[in-house]
Amino acid sequence: MVKLIQFYSPRGLKLSRAENQYVWDTNGRKYLDCHTQYGSIFLGHRNPKITNAIKEQIDKIYGAYPAFDTEAKEKALESLSKILPRKLEYVYMLNGGGEAVELALKITRKITGRKKFISFINAFHGRTMGALSVTWNPKYREGYDPFPWDVKFLPYNKVEELEKEVDDGIAGVIVEVIQGEGGLNEGSVEFLKAIREACDKAGAQMIIDEVQTGFGRTGYLWAHQIANVEPDILVAGKAIGGGFPVSLTAVKTELGEKLKEGDHGSTFGGNPIACAALTASIQVLLEEKVVERVAQTGRIFRESLEKVKEDFGEVVREVKGRGLFLGIETRFEPTSILKLLQDNGVIALRAGRLVVRFLPPYMISTKDIEYAVGTLRNVLSQVKEEKIVTKTQT
Repeated sequence: MVKLIQFYSPRGLKLSRAENQYVWDTNGRKYLDCHTQYGSIFLGHRNPKITNAIKEQIDKIYGAYPAFDTEAKEKALESLSKILPRKLEYVYMLNGGGEAVELALKITRKITGRKKFISFINAFHGRTMGALSVTWNPKYREGYDPFPWDVKFLPYNKVEELEKEVDDGIAGVIVEVIQGEGGLNEGSVEFLKAIREACDKAGAQMIIDEVQTGFGRTGYLWAHQIANVEPDILVAGKAIGGGFPVSLTAVKTELGEKLKEGDHGSTFGGNPIACAALTASIQVLLEEKVVERVAQTGRIFRESLEKVKEDFGEVVREVKGRGLFLGIETRFEPTSILKLLQDNGVIALRAGRLVVRFLPPYMISTKDIEYAVGTLRNVLSQVKEEKIVTKTQT
């Protein structure tokens, strides 16, 4: 029998069905999903508006090379005009976040004629060779060099370091507003504005990676709106298709007008099913007032986690994140916490080395939050006791 290459450590859980914020295993046990496929099922499992749109599209046409126009593509572009920053008038649709980052880097390299990029310590932008070149973590990079881009990694949130390094040899600076895989580190308003100013001064492009933070996840439509900055290139993915594989690279008008036939391509990019999923997801985002709901429930969730920190300071160092992009930084490696949460009906994930991350769908209720936080409290009590016992025995 063919075996799957295990690039991910198995969670020991076989899922059988899902709906909204819940999943069930093959034994019929119900779990609150605060993983949501790395946040991509932000609009809920099997959201009826999205699944119906996909089904309807399959009955019409589900494959069309990007050179052909389709009604699905036209509707997707019309819908995107309602949510993308005003100056980003050109867009190309792809399949995943890594592809979209790859295109952003290619555009920047081609338009500027420069070869060097700035990224940041703890940044994660994907695993394709180009995206991996601007991803910091050595464990992802080991054995794959040399990379296609010359990249310098700077300390995150250090304005003085940034201002020293961005000069007329830099093609672009790529940044996450909140570092997802890197540990939920949030960029300060001062830092993000400094990137914008440094790029303007040097003639470099500011690339903002919103694959994880975009589409309402932080309680803002786009997380960079927190700092009131405008990127030259915006990368989005994960949640924008309601869990269906679709991503995009959006660029300012002056950049888009310089791109020509053959500069890039994708067989499945912008296929009719992906376009239908994207259009339906934008409809849900706007009609269900997702951004506003996330701002409210995210505040309740964060306040509850802050109380956990107060009560479990021996275990929890800090609460991190915004909206429903939240986590607790622990004082030790949190594998045991994640396992115990799952054993007790809450599926979460790690961010960086020490953060337990919660990425629930937007429809999570206050009752769900109470359950998640109550479960977390029970788990931390157990872990805390075990650590005390271990220290005593030692």
